[in-house]
Amino acid sequence: MSVDTDGLRLFILAAELLNISAAGRRLAMAPAVSSAKLAKLEHSVGAELLHRTTRKVSLSVEGADFLPFAREMIAQEEAAFAALGKGSAHVSGTLRFTAPSTFAQLYIAPILPNFLDRHPDLTLDLRLSDVQFDLIEGSYDLALRNAPLLDTSLKGRKLADDKRILCAAPAYLDAHGTPETPSDLTGHKLIAFQHLGPRPLKTAQGAVAAFDPGAAKSQLIMDDGLSQKRATLAGAGISLNALWSIQEELASGQLKRVLPEYEGAEDNVLWLIYPKSNVLSPKVRVFIDFLITEIGKSPRWEL
Repeated sequence: MSVDTDGLRLFILAAELLNISAAGRRLAMAPAVSSAKLAKLEHSVGAELLHRTTRKVSLSVEGADFLPFAREMIAQEEAAFAALGKGSAHVSGTLRFTAPSTFAQLYIAPILPNFLDRHPDLTLDLRLSDVQFDLIEGSYDLALRNAPLLDTSLKGRKLADDKRILCAAPAYLDAHGTPETPSDLTGHKLIAFQHLGPRPLKTAQGAVAAFDPGAAKSQLIMDDGLSQKRATLAGAGISLNALWSIQEELASGQLKRVLPEYEGAEDNVLWLIYPKSNVLSPKVRVFIDFLITEIGKSPRWEL
């Protein structure tokens, strides 16, 4: 089966915009040419990829199934030309990226104008949430994850270490006292993240302990990092937070470290990950390199 890559680009863009004419205009195609190319692509694959009525365009079931493969074919073409030294200086299209909301607000959103100025023909489609979307099902090109890279279908590059530390508001510590040892935590209000299970702690000398909301006075279980930080600032209790999330509040004195010799013992790393089956296309490569240069080489949150 021979497939026209211009038709693939048109389909991908039309699926994103849900507008064939608008997709054609972005690719400098006349409306008649856009319709003909899409019809030719559908004939080649033997399926209707987009449902068209006089009022709207929608993605068909077959189109949704075919879309990630269409993106993959275009990515492979771009990577092939990049390997030959062609097209490596210019990237275009849409890059779908997902990242934790709080991290993106603090560190990614402020540097995006610089990246977009360098690549005026590239569109970033961002999904920012603490919910971890499935990369393959969601057709994402890249994701930032702050968890161990366990999925064997994914590949990744390290962005930075993700140290976790215990902290509380001064008002909470004034009212309830400051823990001197890990065993003192059982008498405190601990804010749990996602579940009441214990989280391992360690010191640089190798001592181990646990942050265990289930064995303490826990009235809060939260699944959003920013909300956890704000609850901690408000004096709701002691929490185990990512250092990158609270470094400004630590510097200003709004939060204080608790048991400062201890930190989270889990191997937390900020990973930039992408499906192993995908060719690392030029648009993904330049965004990874940009994030590593701007954020990863000298993280602002290191103590």
